[in-house]
Amino acid sequence: MITIYHNPRCQKSRAALTYIESIGDAIMVVDYLKTPPTITEIKSILKKLKIKPENLIRTKEELYKSTFKGKQFTDEQWIKILSEHPILIERPIILKGTYGVIGRDEESLKKIH
Repeated sequence: MITIYHNPRCQKSRAALTYIESIGDAIMVVDYLKTPPTITEIKSILKKLKIKPENLIRTKEELYKSTFKGKQFTDEQWIKILSEHPILIERPIILKGTYGVIGRDEESLKKIH
């Protein structure tokens, strides 16, 4: 089973979903803006991606620039911020088993299978 945290309005996210559909595995699509991940889910995502919370942040997002840029937060604080403001989560996130990638390019997507 492949899980994709997807934003249907994002071109790269749509391309990643199309690529994953071509693999033929079962897919669970999570529209993370409509169904934001919980703090526990974000911690699990970070573990599978093997990254720190600040590496999951969309720094080009206006909310980040106006509210969070230049400020220091602990990992726990960033996780809470991401759960409260899912628009800040980098996309698309693709998870399979204990592994995951941020699938913004084909090279990353190929690592998932």
